[in-house]
Parts: sequence; structure tokens; C-alpha cells
Amino acid sequence: MEEKGWGSRLLIIITVLFAALSGLYLLIGGIWLLTLHGSGYYIIAGLVMLLTAWLLYRRRTSALLLYAVFLLGTTFWGLWEVGSDFWALTPRLDVVFFFGLWLTLPFIYHALVVRGGGARVALLASLLVTVVVLVYSVFNDPQEINGTLSADQTAAAAKAASAIPDGDWPAYGRTQEGTRYSPLTQINDKNVGQLKEAWTFRTGDLKTASDPLEFTSEVTPIKIRDTLYLCTSHQKLFALDAATGKEKWTFDPKLKSDPSFQHVTCRGVSYHETPAAAQSNAQAAAPALCSRRILLPVNDGNLYALDAQTGALCPGFGDNGKLNLQNNMPNAKAGAYEPTSPPVVTDKVIVVAGAVTDNYSTREPSGVIRGFDVDSGKLLWAFDPGSKDPNLLPEGPQLYTANSPNSWAPAAYDAQLDLVYLPIGVETPDIWGGNRTPDMERYASGMLALNATTGKLAWFYQTVHHDLWDMDVPAQPTLADINDENGNKVPVIYVPAKTGNIFVLDRRNGQLVVPAPETAVPQGAAKGDHVASTQPYSDLTFRPKQNMTDKDMWGATMYDQLVCRVIFHRLRYEGPFTPPSEQGTLVFPGNLGMFEWGGISVDTDRQVAVMNPMALPFVSKLIPRGPGNPIEPDANAKGSGTETGVQPQYGIPYGVTLNPFLSPLGLPCKQPAWGYMAALDLKTNEVVWKKRIGTVRDSSPLPLPFKMGMPMLGGPISTAGNVAFIAATADNYLRAYNVANGDMLWQQRLPAGGQATPMTYEANGKQYVVISAGGHGSFGTKLGDYIIAYALPDAK
Repeated sequence: MEEKGWGSRLLIIITVLFAALSGLYLLIGGIWLLTLHGSGYYIIAGLVMLLTAWLLYRRRTSALLLYAVFLLGTTFWGLWEVGSDFWALTPRLDVVFFFGLWLTLPFIYHALVVRGGGARVALLASLLVTVVVLVYSVFNDPQEINGTLSADQTAAAAKAASAIPDGDWPAYGRTQEGTRYSPLTQINDKNVGQLKEAWTFRTGDLKTASDPLEFTSEVTPIKIRDTLYLCTSHQKLFALDAATGKEKWTFDPKLKSDPSFQHVTCRGVSYHETPAAAQSNAQAAAPALCSRRILLPVNDGNLYALDAQTGALCPGFGDNGKLNLQNNMPNAKAGAYEPTSPPVVTDKVIVVAGAVTDNYSTREPSGVIRGFDVDSGKLLWAFDPGSKDPNLLPEGPQLYTANSPNSWAPAAYDAQLDLVYLPIGVETPDIWGGNRTPDMERYASGMLALNATTGKLAWFYQTVHHDLWDMDVPAQPTLADINDENGNKVPVIYVPAKTGNIFVLDRRNGQLVVPAPETAVPQGAAKGDHVASTQPYSDLTFRPKQNMTDKDMWGATMYDQLVCRVIFHRLRYEGPFTPPSEQGTLVFPGNLGMFEWGGISVDTDRQVAVMNPMALPFVSKLIPRGPGNPIEPDANAKGSGTETGVQPQYGIPYGVTLNPFLSPLGLPCKQPAWGYMAALDLKTNEVVWKKRIGTVRDSSPLPLPFKMGMPMLGGPISTAGNVAFIAATADNYLRAYNVANGDMLWQQRLPAGGQATPMTYEANGKQYVVISAGGHGSFGTKLGDYIIAYALPDAK
């Protein structure tokens, strides 16, 4: 009995110490938070925990009664702050709930000297109320929208005429209009749950010691006739049999990467065939060499043309099949100018653009966009977004304009208008703009439309003025002909932006179809800079309607949530477009963007769009020049190799740090969801449904299946079978969704991260869905070299 009594006393002592230490932490942190004009709850919580500790020390059952009132009050306070959002309520209630449960256990309750059954019952009743609230919140998520497409859009619509065979996927977005939509129906919402792995191909291309952190596998294969074509991270090109996944041929450009490269990645390749080659197919004749060709962009600044049948270099293109994209390029060196996205190809011209190293220095290559003859590779035109005369072709030793805004994401093309639509970034370095000239600002951060044959300007729409946040247009735009509410057919272009805005423009002239009024934004730039007075805010947007407050802060527990609230108030934040600062600025939507390079998928028949917006804030902090932060690099300085962390920004008055907004435990400080799947009715521009996507299975120490809504890199596709496919999330899954209502119909575990956009095609009468599972270095997903195809099982 004496040992039992000692054990009970020890448990009471431990309980008292926990309550006292928690109370001190919450009281001190709460006072700090209140001085920053934050919530006063934590002061109350700290005082209650300290008083509870004292009463427990005195063995008083009144401790349970006090705690019952506190738990009930905390539950209702949580509902007042965040509503019935389970994952937002969790850090407010987890510690408080489990400590209350602990107090009701017999070995604690029976150790109290003065007992009263009513106090224990009161605490049990408070615990029950909390459980009911949490259970209710599991099934009533205020962040989700649970709608269904109207009947006329749910039914199969009449298919638009197309020159592309239904079973092919001949361009990055299937069409050069960037729709990412397939008319195939063999896999549909009724049978997609039966999908099985059909074949897997291993490329053998894995990260090496000389590769940068931004080593990624982002490829979307293309499929023409009976062959798949895809590139790997090191730009090795593979041709695979579409039915079996067996290798037909391969080509290795022998890229020599370096840790100073910002990226080692390839999103895809392009295809072109001559009219004679198309005719030879109809006549079952062998096509001439390179009359069907694959165009391969390589991160060292070269473009290769190869025969699609054999993989042989095309002797009449450039220098025996290789085109040097660094001719007349300022600050030319391998890895400084990187064509990471497949070029647009017309019947005459290859339109090539590329990325430069973000936030490294003011001595970067040009972001010039160029048109090359599709057969010979001869330079036909140039459009240099930073030049006084953008169409000027350099002669002899002349160079394009250094640091001019670049276009790194995939472009789109309208063959009828002969217009190519290019997403444009900003002059680098990105996070301070006091040195920018009017010429550098004229075509920065927006959508650029050029005549594909001549390179002449058609129109330009700027989505961000004087961009200080790296809010470039990050994704391939999508072209579609949409019926407006009056039944009129309008040729539009959808421009998803990092800001969460989707700008809808008439693609003939760049005029707004959906209003995007200029709206006042926060002022007060860093020394030597300025801020645009207004920014365009599209009426079609996933940008949060309200600015974040400390109610939106999150954590695994109330302890780190309190820290996140304090950090939030110490940062500069006045809503979107808060200027970068030495204090540290909260950037939301974050630098990663609400939309990224995956783009959106548009069912042009039913006029429905499927997309995957994100919501992950970042923090930028300007670093004035001084010891350890020189304005010019030394002789051994190299590129950062990543787009997060310390960015030197040589040549301007500030370096900068860019990082996700995380707690000391490494968890996002903003409450989930951090990623969604959603569908838009394009006739009304209404969000029909929005669902959290992704679990923490591959992000937490334990493989937990909690669906919180995860960040993503990659985009969705959709099909006439009423199914949308997406990988992209920070957990390793490929998923299928019902386009009509957003129900998840199927998911399959991947052997590595799926930070790529899938595609689908038909071979020998069977429909396949293919995903690249290769992971993403800086995104933190598992790396691999897998190309995986799924199909329905054969009928027995």
C-alpha cells in the first residue's frame, strides 16, 4: 500500500509540474503576444493552468471543476476563431483535451484529498462536448465546397472536332492550346477504381553528387501513334513502345550539371512532322529521315532535333542536329540559361524561351524569346522583353539585353490566329526593383502574345505591376472557346497566376473578359525602391477574400501555435503585395504560388476546368549589404542551386532570404489546407466543388493518413470519362477524382514523388494513364526514376 501511495504521489507531482510549466509558458508567451496586439486567450490559459497546478498540489477536486470550465471555454473559443474546421481546432484542443482526460483517470482522481463527484462529472461532460464538436467538424469542413455540376454538364457533351487522334497526346498539354483534356472514355468514373499497374519503365537517371538541390522529375510524356517520348532530369530522351513500355531507342545529350545550376529538370519534349510525313503514314510508306522529329531542350542551353523513328540526330538542323541557344547571349555559361519547358512548334517555327537563375545577380543571361526555322534551325526572329527594340536581331558581337524578363513556363499556341502566348517573369533579382528601367518593366510579369511567324507583338497584359515578390506567370495558359451567359462564343485564354488570380482574356486582343479591377495595395518599399499603387485583382480567383490574422496560425499543439502567432505579429503583413522589408515580410499567396507550372485542365466540350490551387505562405527578409554580404561575388561564388534560403542578389543593395512560413518544429504556421482540388463552371465562373487533397503520410515522422491538404508541384488532367487524374502532392500518390462532384474514386501508392503532370492515351484499343514518379529535391519528396502506366484489367 505504501508503494502504491508513493506511485500516486509521484503521478500527482508530475501532473502538477506539467500544469505549472505549461501555465508559465502560456502566461509569458501570452503577455508577449498581447503586447503585439494578438489574442489574449493565452494569458487566461496560462493563469488557469497555474491555478489548476496549485489546486492539484493541494489535492483539491476544485481543480477538476476549474478545468472543466476552462476546457468548455476553450472549445467555444476555438469554434469562434475557426469554426468547425477539424485541423484548425486540433492545436487549440489537443493538449487541453488530453490533459483533462488525464485528470479524470482513477489514479489521479483518487489521489485527491477532498473529493467531490460533481467536479469529475463536470469535467467528463466538458470532455464529451469537445468530442462532439471534433466529430462534427470531421464531417463539416468549412473549407470545402460540395457542389455538383449541372445535369447538362454532367452528361457527355458533343465532342469538338479535332485533327488530333483521340488516342494520342502529341504535346505537353495534349494540345498546344494547353487544355490537358483527353476525349477518351474507356476509363471512366464507373470503372476507374479497377485500374492496375500495366507496366513500369526505369530510366536509370538518378541524382548525382554534382547535381543541385533543384533536381526534379517533372516530365509529362507525349504520345504519337505507337510511341511515347519523354525526357529525364538530365535530359536523356527515351522512346518507348506505348503498349508495353519497352525501350525503342534512347539519346543522351551528356549534360554536365553543376551544383551552381538552379535547376536540373525537363518538363517535356516537342514533336513536329512535315505534311509529307503525315501523307506517308496514310499510305503506309516509310517517312523520310527527320520528317518526323523530336525537339529536346537541354539545361546547358542547347536544343536537339532527332528523328522520331530512330533517335538519329537531324543533320540539316543547326550543327548536325544541335542548336546552340547561347549565341549572342550575355553572361553565357552552362546552367545560367536553362530551357526547362518544351518549345511551341508551328508548321514553320520553333518558339524557344528559357529560365535564368533567379535572385543571383544583375549579370544574368537574357530572357529573349526566339523563333527558329522548324527545318533548319535558322534564327528567324527575336523578342527581347527588356530591350528598347524587342525585335532587334544582334549582329556580330552584339548581345541581347542582360537580365531581361524571361519566360520559363510552357507556352500555348493558337494555330488559327498564329499567336503564341508566353508566360513572362520579371527582371532578376526579383525581390528588389529599384534598378529597373521602364523598358525592363514594360513586358514583365504578365502574358505576352506574339505572332509566331514574325515575332511581332500582338498584345501584352501585365498581371503584376513592378513585381517585388517573384509573382511571375508560372504556368502554361489554356485556350478555349467558351459560351458566355448570353450564349455568345468567346475565344478566351485562361492565365493562372501565383497570386491565385485566374485572368480571363480575349486571346485575340488581350482585353479582359472577366473583370480584374485595379485595387489599392500596401505601400512603403525598401530604401531606393517603390511599390505600384494598385494591382489587378481578377474576379475569378482562389485568393483568400480576407487577409490572414493570428487566428489563421497553426501548430501541432497550442505551444507552437502560440509561437507562430508571435512570429506572425513580428512580421510585416498588410495583405497581398505587402512590400519586402528588412523586418521580414509575410508573403501570401507565397512565392511558390497558388498556381504553379502544372496549369489547369479544361474540358472544352463541357466547359469545365479542373485545377489544384495551393495556400502556403512564405517569408522574405531583405539583408542589407555589409560584412559577409558583399554587393559583388568573389571569384569562387556560384549560383545558389535553389530558389529558397539565402539568395545573394549581387549587384543591388540587398540580399534576401526566402523560406516557407514555418514554426520552430518545421510545420507550416498557417493552418491547413495547403492544397486543394477544385472545379470551375466556365460558363458562370463559379467554383462547383473544392476538396482538400493529400495526406501527411510522407511528411510526418509516422506514416499518418491524415487528409490535411498538401502543397503540390504538377497539374491535373481530365477526360471525357468524367475523371480527373493528379499526382503532384507532397505524398506519393496518383489519384482519380469525379469531375462532376469532386469525389475521390481511386488512388495508387507511387514508389517516389509524383511531382509531374500525368497524361493518358490509347494503344491497341486499351487506354493507359501514365505518371513520372521521380520526386523533387527541394520539395523533399523521395527521388526515383519511374515511369508508370496504369490500365483496366483485360476482360476475362
